[in-house]
Amino acid sequence: MKCTHLIVSGRVQGVSFRANVRNKANELNLKGYAKNLENGGVEIAAEGDEEEIKELVEFIKKNPGIAKVTNVKISHKAPENFKSFEIRH
Repeated sequence: MKCTHLIVSGRVQGVSFRANVRNKANELNLKGYAKNLENGGVEIAAEGDEEEIKELVEFIKKNPGIAKVTNVKISHKAPENFKSFEIRH
């Protein structure tokens, strides 16, 4: 199992971006969270199979819904054994 950490910038708040990411993560059986950041970006942690994480990253880069993603910073971290994929506030 892998855990990938993403910082997504662009028009990603107030456009259902986190909900779209959560729905796709659930479809891919990924666990983790999506959380708004004070700088207007969104932080995402996705845990699961490497191929499904790659698919989620590609989904994010394609501007889901009416979001406009301008940058995705990707790093990896130790798995935290999330129980589900949630939207954090």
